[in-house]
This record gives sequence, structure tokens and C-alpha cells, in this order.
Amino acid sequence: MLNSSIPVLIDPASQAFQSLLDRFAPTDATVLIVGETGSGKEVVARYLHHHSQRSHAPFLAVNCGALTESLAEAELFGHEKGAFTGAMQAQPGWFEAAEGGTLLLDEIGELSLALQVKLLRVLQEREITRVGSRRAIKVNVRVIAATHVDLEQAIRERRFREDLFYRLNIAAVHLPALRQRRQDIPQLAEHFLQLYAKRLGKPSRRLAPETLAAMMDYPWPGNIRELENMLHTAVLLSQDEIITPSQLRFASLPTAATENQDGDDLAAFMHQQLSLHGGQVYDRIMHAMIQAAMMQTDHNQSQAAALLGISRHSLRTQLAHLGVIKSRRKTASLPQPNTPAPRERELRIGYQRFGNLGVLKARQTLEREFADSGVNVLWSEFPAGPQMLQALNNNDIDFGTTGEAPPVFAQSRDNSLLYVAWEPPAPRSVAMVVPEESDIRHISQLRGKRIALNKGSNVHWLLVQILEEAGLHPDDVKIVYTPPKYPLTPSDYLAADAWMMWDPVLSDAERSGHLRVVATGEGRVNNHQFYIARRQYAQYNDDVIAHVVDALVRTGKFIDRQRHEAAQLLSSELGLATASLECALARRSHQTREMDLKVIRAQQTIADRFYALGLLSRPVAVREAIWYAKTGQTEPWMAA
Repeated sequence: MLNSSIPVLIDPASQAFQSLLDRFAPTDATVLIVGETGSGKEVVARYLHHHSQRSHAPFLAVNCGALTESLAEAELFGHEKGAFTGAMQAQPGWFEAAEGGTLLLDEIGELSLALQVKLLRVLQEREITRVGSRRAIKVNVRVIAATHVDLEQAIRERRFREDLFYRLNIAAVHLPALRQRRQDIPQLAEHFLQLYAKRLGKPSRRLAPETLAAMMDYPWPGNIRELENMLHTAVLLSQDEIITPSQLRFASLPTAATENQDGDDLAAFMHQQLSLHGGQVYDRIMHAMIQAAMMQTDHNQSQAAALLGISRHSLRTQLAHLGVIKSRRKTASLPQPNTPAPRERELRIGYQRFGNLGVLKARQTLEREFADSGVNVLWSEFPAGPQMLQALNNNDIDFGTTGEAPPVFAQSRDNSLLYVAWEPPAPRSVAMVVPEESDIRHISQLRGKRIALNKGSNVHWLLVQILEEAGLHPDDVKIVYTPPKYPLTPSDYLAADAWMMWDPVLSDAERSGHLRVVATGEGRVNNHQFYIARRQYAQYNDDVIAHVVDALVRTGKFIDRQRHEAAQLLSSELGLATASLECALARRSHQTREMDLKVIRAQQTIADRFYALGLLSRPVAVREAIWYAKTGQTEPWMAA
């Protein structure tokens, strides 16, 4: 919407709205964007940025609803070394990272009252103070705020400060919902069809007349995001040039005539689930409902809670149980070694949707094999290894998969983990990429460049090796810590000069033609994949861990022998082209193996290097964290 890559919108409501934006864009005024979920608030903010005098500088967006209570201030304003446990070095916050550019504070209404006070001062004084410091730092940042809630009502409920509201409300714009500008639907639909056909490497698709008619009549409760996701899925799954109404997944909107039928259908569904999965239904359905609500609201906790009809506190309790966020409670004391394991057991697996665990989940192998043994399998998805290791440490999951670097960082923070198994090296599955037109051609040109990476991930280790090879220290470049992200937008190109990526998005980025690989892990890092278990879980559930490893061995053989079928299984989950996934799967052997001395030494080398650079708080002894299949206990390795 509203940028140069999308056709001009013709609905009068959109044209009036864009006229307002064109007046606000050239100014430095703080803008408050109000609109329903999925209506395109971030796109509007990007439009304001790209049509301002700050367009050459970064555009950064932070979701205030996703900031944890304890770290929100440090995330926004930065922190000094030693400001809190785990602060091993000084780190700038979002405001400093957006210097000279624009910072979008999305879901501004989710900020705590204490942070609202500090934000008000930043807006008034144009300076921030890092956590752990008393020195004010001047910032030159244009702030755009966005919300889907009625802030005036929030003020009446004493959830939002009135003075901050008036400071933000200098230039307020109300973004119309898609149902209020229906004449734009054909243009937007054509845009998304072309976009995803190109991105997925598929022939162009077009809508049948009756499909467009159905779209014009549909109320679009999820707005443009719902339209985009619906057409993305249609392009991904469609085998024909013409998309018919049956290929679109319209949400079922209840009416008075259908409510009774809906109740009967729900009762029938529950009866079926109880018959098939007795004893496991509650967790399965709760997990599915929460996952669906989070996806539909783009992971906004307040909106997901409202959609489910529960409080945000109740939702966060469930999210903590699923390993999505850190639990607010301390873990209860675990049973002593002589305490027998409970009869009914759980296996909580943390996974990323790619690789052996992703395929194992898609095939539901474990669920079938554990059906008669009283082991309930629960899955929690994570964007990357560092987040998965944090959940393991919080007793939110029992088993998961990650790359080389995250378990090393976790051990230095006293995370009680065990290495269970590993997969062979895949050095070409990690890389540094730059835009095709970038002047960076060799790693020797990285001095002073901004490099984006996911902190504590495998690509962090690759970056250390790349810099050392070029004779550079991490302080010689500007490291921008970001969550894993793809595709990159034009604003992302301004925020960093290079990005550290891993498969499968790396393979997809290479195939797009927009990004160029400067350096891979080849000759620099092994990029092993490890399976990790929580130490105390493995002690009492050795048979469960052994069974999972056996299932992973069989899954790895399936992937290596039937790569195309495995890629197809993952394609619909990830929204990436099957060809990209086949390329990514082909870059490594998926044969799961028991830990051996050679791979343990490789991990120890990584741990020693990170400690020498001051990136770890204490030295790590990898050999003390190895699981043995027969006993589930750890033993010291003898020096070779």
C-alpha cells in the first residue's frame, strides 16, 4: 500500500488519506497512526519516511507490545556494560540505532506507565539516557507512533498518560479499514498476485470474475494483511492460472442463522478429538487456538487475548507454558534423583520449521509412536537458536535443535543443558549477504560498515571468523543486533550494509537475485546442527530422548532420499518456494549422529574464542555437557 511498488489506489477514502500523508511527510512532526489490525500502519509509516528528508537514514520499527517488561527500557534507550545481569557490553537502543532517521513505535498503547513517562521526556528533550548511565545522549530521530486501540478510552481507564497522548497527537491520521475502501481491492489483489508469483518462482496468476466478486463482498476483518496472506496461500497452492473462489480461505463469519449449527459442529469436533486423543485434548486445542490467534493478530498479545476472550495475563501464562515467552515465575524445584518420574509424561520440543525437527513435526511421527506409551508431545516454534535456549533454561521446553554458537552462550549463563546428538557440517548454509548493487565486494571492505545479525546465533560465530580473517575486531564494524528477517525491505537496506543469514532464507535470498553473497562459512565455520536437552529432563526420561534421536535418524534418511517430498512438506509451512527449500536441504547431510570427541573439540574451540573476545561471562567446558544414550548421565571426557 502507498509505496512505489504498489499501483495507485483509486478509492476516494484512500486518495483523501494519501493527500493527508503527503502534507505530513516532508515535516518532522510526530505522527500518530490509528487503524485496525492489518490495515497497513507500518506501511504508512514507511511511506512517511521515504517521502521525507530523512529517507537516506534508517527506518526502524519496534513493536512495543512484544517488549518484555524487564528489558523494555534497555531495548528502547540502550544500556551500559554491567547495567544488569547479562549486560556484558554496552549496547545502543532503538533510538540511537535510528539516528537521523525514523523510529516507528508500533502498538504504543502497550507501553507501561513508567516507560510512558520516560518516552515523554525523550520526545520533549530529544535526548535519551542508557540504563546504567547518568549521561544524556542527544538523538535526532523522528518518532511515528501507531495503535489499534482507542487511546482516549485508555486514558479514562488510566492505562495511558494524557500528556503523552497530546504530545503524540500533533499530527493524527486515521487509517481506513479495507472494507471502507473496497475500490482498492482489485489493485491490491493484482499487486499481491504478481508479488508472490515472482517470489515463489511461479507463473503469473489471475482471479476469476466470480472470485473478485466474492472478494468485493467479503468484509475483510483482517484488512490488507488478511488479503495478502490469503493470496499468498492461493499462489503457493494453486496449480492453475485462474484462481477460483474455492481456493481462497475466507474466514467463516457467524450469523444468527448459523450459530446453532456452529455449536453442533464444535460439539462434533470435540467428540472426535476426545475419541482420537483422549487425555491430550486440552493441551492440543489450547496450543492450536493460541497459535491461530497469535498468527491472525501478527503476534500482538493484547489483540490475540481479545480475540480469544481472555485477559492478556492469562494469554501470557499460556505463552510461557508453550515456550514462546519467558515465564514470570521461577521454576518449581525439580524432583531429587531418587524420586521416580511421573507416570504420565510430556515431551516439550522447541523447533524451527526447517530441518529434521520441522519435517518430523509435519509428518506427526512422534505423536503416533508415543500414542500408547503415555508421552504427550507438545511443539513450540522459535525463530532462532538463542530464543530456544532461553526457553530451555526457563523449563518451558525439554528438547530442541540449534546451531553451534547458541549452546555455548547458554552454558556461559549457567543454562543446564546436554548435547544429545549432531548433524554433519553445512558451511555453505550460513553467509554474509549484501544488496546486489553494493560496493562491498570483499571482506576487507567491511571496516566501519553496519552488519545486521541475530545475537548469539550461528552467524555470530561466522562474523567473528570473517572479521578475524580481514584483520578486523568487532569494534571496527557497527553490529546491529536484529531478529532473523527475510525478505528485506528498502528500509532494511538503509539500516545495515550487510546481513548475516542462514538457510532456508539464505537460499531463497540467493534465488531472488536482489542479494549477493560476500562470504559463506566455507573454510571458516563448520555450522554443525545440535540437538539439545534439558539436563534434568534427560536424567529421568532417557528412554524418551533415545526414541526421539532414533526418529530423527529415520527422518534424516527420509530427507536425504526424498528431498523434493520433504521440501514440499516444508513449503506450505514456511511460505517459501519448494525450489529454495530443496536447495537449502541439499546443502547438508541430515544424518543425525551421537556426539564424538572431534565435534566436542570443535565446540570447545568456539567457546574459547568467544571467551577470549569477552563475549562470554565465564569459560565453558563443553565436555561436561554431553548426554550418553545408555545412561542419560554425563561423564568427563578424557583428553586425547
